[in-house]
Amino acid sequence: MVSRIEVSYLMDDRINSRTSGIQSSGFNVSNVRLVEVYTINREFSHDELNKIGEQLVNPVMQKFTVNKHTTDQFDFAIEIGFLPGVTDNTATTARETIEDFLKIKFKEGESVHSSRLLLFNGSLSKDEMKKLGENLANPLIQKIRIKTKAEYDSSGGMGVLVPTVKLDELQEAEEVDLEVSDEELTKIGKAGILDKKTGQRRGPLALDLDYLRAIREYFRKKGRKPTDLEIESLAQTWSEHCKHTIFAAAMDDDLPEGLYKTYIRGATEAVRKNKGKKDFCLSVFVDNSGAIVFDKKYLVTHKVETHNSPSALDPFGGSITGIVGVNRDTIGFGLGAKPCMNYYGYCFADPRQETKLYRGKNRTNQALQPKQIMNGVVSGVNAGGNCSGIPTPQGWCYFDQRYQGKPLVFVGTIGVMPRESKDGKNLYEKQAKPGDMIVVIGGRVGLDGIHGATFSSEAMDAGSPATAVQIGDPITQKKLSDAVVKEARDLGLYNSITDNGAGGISCSVAEMAKECNGCHVRLDAVPLKYPGMAPWEIWISESQERMTLAVPRDKLDDFLDLMQRRGVEATVIGEFNDSGKCVVDYHGKRIMDIELDFLHDGLPEKHLKSTFTLPKHEEPKVDCPANLNKPLLDLMARPNICSTEFISTQYDHFVQGGHVLGPVQGKGRVQGISSLTKVVLDSKKGVGLSQGVYPSYSDIDTYHMAAAGIDTAIRGLVCIGVPLDRVALLDNFCWCSSTETERLGQLKRAAKACYDYAIEFGAPLISGKDSMFNDFKGFDENDNPVKISVPPTLLISSIGVMDDVSLAVSLDAKEHGDLVYVVGKTADELGASQYFAQLGAIGNKIPKVNAKRAKSIYKRLGRAIKAKLVASAYPINHGGLGAALAKTAIGGKLGMEIKLPESKMAPDHYLFSESQSRFVVTVAPKNKATFESIMKSSCELLGEVKGSHLVVRAANGHELVNVPVADLEKSYKGTFKDY
Repeated sequence: MVSRIEVSYLMDDRINSRTSGIQSSGFNVSNVRLVEVYTINREFSHDELNKIGEQLVNPVMQKFTVNKHTTDQFDFAIEIGFLPGVTDNTATTARETIEDFLKIKFKEGESVHSSRLLLFNGSLSKDEMKKLGENLANPLIQKIRIKTKAEYDSSGGMGVLVPTVKLDELQEAEEVDLEVSDEELTKIGKAGILDKKTGQRRGPLALDLDYLRAIREYFRKKGRKPTDLEIESLAQTWSEHCKHTIFAAAMDDDLPEGLYKTYIRGATEAVRKNKGKKDFCLSVFVDNSGAIVFDKKYLVTHKVETHNSPSALDPFGGSITGIVGVNRDTIGFGLGAKPCMNYYGYCFADPRQETKLYRGKNRTNQALQPKQIMNGVVSGVNAGGNCSGIPTPQGWCYFDQRYQGKPLVFVGTIGVMPRESKDGKNLYEKQAKPGDMIVVIGGRVGLDGIHGATFSSEAMDAGSPATAVQIGDPITQKKLSDAVVKEARDLGLYNSITDNGAGGISCSVAEMAKECNGCHVRLDAVPLKYPGMAPWEIWISESQERMTLAVPRDKLDDFLDLMQRRGVEATVIGEFNDSGKCVVDYHGKRIMDIELDFLHDGLPEKHLKSTFTLPKHEEPKVDCPANLNKPLLDLMARPNICSTEFISTQYDHFVQGGHVLGPVQGKGRVQGISSLTKVVLDSKKGVGLSQGVYPSYSDIDTYHMAAAGIDTAIRGLVCIGVPLDRVALLDNFCWCSSTETERLGQLKRAAKACYDYAIEFGAPLISGKDSMFNDFKGFDENDNPVKISVPPTLLISSIGVMDDVSLAVSLDAKEHGDLVYVVGKTADELGASQYFAQLGAIGNKIPKVNAKRAKSIYKRLGRAIKAKLVASAYPINHGGLGAALAKTAIGGKLGMEIKLPESKMAPDHYLFSESQSRFVVTVAPKNKATFESIMKSSCELLGEVKGSHLVVRAANGHELVNVPVADLEKSYKGTFKDY
């Protein structure tokens, strides 16, 4: 009954790149061929299988065989397929293809599975083959089978394997005894509930002792023991990941309302009040995304999430889940916004380094290598965005060895939607009503994604659960998205919608229940991927591509009919009410009955204490070299300055047709820190995106780290033409060891800077997210215990609306003879700079932002851009003026002759200082007088666009730099040229 179709390539132009990629990892192979395998667990005739094979191949490039193994010449074979229960998107598409072609439906127990068979020529030992397999796959989610040619021939190929999930047919909710010692309560909070059948802990709840005591007291008053489902539900809802307990807690004596209310929400409230009638915010901090006005008819939304912990375990699954998840944050905003752009940001260890880490003692449970993590994350966001038809015009990378234990993976989505429905209702407002049916749509529920929220609320260690990993299915989600935002929304078929993200339906249903004050769920109605899941697993699973809606009874039939016609599974699982409770039944038995007040607000209040000690680093004592050619070339090759075009160009940034300024700009294809896209195609307006992130500055002072991030994010939009008064910000805090007072002190200073500078710049914070425990606890290659904490990292993302995209300014130099200016003041501020890092130092003189002066500069430059006086503009950031001049020159493939102004600073300090609020700007000679009259003393003429070299002279005429632009480009693009 089980059949195997093997698809091989008649001509595979990827053979050379695939082979060289494996060879670069140190494996002695001379040729690698790919065979795509489909294992079909359903009875078909031979004729039907041949017809199916014809549907699964491109006859120009591929051939197939049915139940016959290849007889090609090779030395050994490695087959990689998914473990039971892991989402297999290729197989899902193949199954739907078969169903559509043969007009059939697969029944319960029938399935399709995909795998990749790699055929190698080369001489490797068994151990080397095993190592190669682990290098090509992730044993956490994939099964690796290896056979030599002799083994392959003697066994008739690789054989047939059907990855089947085997669970008990019907499980029940179990009571949990909390009348135990504090020591046992602590174990429950850290390692999970003790499963009565297996005798094993179920995985982290991330509940501390005070929380568990509060839960115990609540159920004491109810006169009963809690069920495992109730404990798990409270753990999800109260987790740091969902509840942001650190930002919500009182801190010290001066912040009784905590960081979020005081500094983040407080800043936005102050900015909005100061703007008055010019306030452009429509929805902030109350929904899945923040929203600002686009024009009188439309709004745009923005949300940036992190998916750090799952991406450390399975980079592809973690990152694709992140991007499709934040897409759902957009679909779930208001009554549904259309995702119109994606956004990414990655913090990795250098992929060229191969230091090994282990989660377990005795070199067990090895953590993935930086290169594996980077490649997997990049591929996951690629698959999520490209397959969803959403452009990705903006993104960035930052490298530091402290991200080896746990990478940071930021993913964002911008949405667009009408502000009002045809009957005048605000589409950015939603409310479930008593009597509305609870309907879940999209993918089915499986074991993937168990404890995702609680797992992300703790440090990474040997107990990190494999079930926390999910793999998103963008094709399923695309159908869901289109059915909702292109049809159901405008037909008014539902009253509220949200995504099933962290905590699955336990969180989505309970959150929506707050809108009407109650819900009743019949858990056995939830559609499952396979039978035998326990009730608590069904309730908290974070399986992807699912959303929850509140559908009025009188519109239910129309809604379900629409979903069926669009191929989106939709199931009624209960109803909303005004009981004040969240009630869950399973096969007629009540397994959850908790008041919403306790579920959402019953967690004990915390009062945190913080301390801060300003570190003192040794200042580097290096005389300025007479010639700065090599330091500049070396700087351009640094991972935090060089091109990462190999990432950004994998992502489709032209789809949907709104591209104006993309991820790489100019003839020389230089990475921009900002982009511009039309999200309403018949409008002149566009949406700009940018960001600022300076993790190294945290080694000195997180206050100025945050200030630099805000200034750079704003500056990135100003330089392309977005007015300062139309810029909004998002904050994403990724911290470490957040139970330590010094780390909390750093956090407090960063949040205070957000408050100060958001108000000073008049830029509201419209959305945000925090991830507080980005630490790795494990062992090094010598089996020594290690703890690796990421540098406190704050990403400030910016979004702004530009009235006329035809005025947009790119970064590349345009014409010989154009004048080159530096806009803004340069100070001796190289603390934690890329130049000092190149010298192996940190220093102390961190760049400090003068917001009052910066605002004046940004308004003036905005006027100059609007008057069409600016040919190019680049915001000076990592690498200082030297890197900015080089990138401007590389972008235009044009040389420059520059003379530095008189300064007390050493020339290398002037050239590589990272002082904020500065730009490199080029201006046509005819516009010189007008430009200078607008900019006044805030600009300084440095030279002109000329020749094919970047030439930089000191004020006394001494030549500091004379490098061909072609050499600068080679250095800038050489670091990752083989990636």
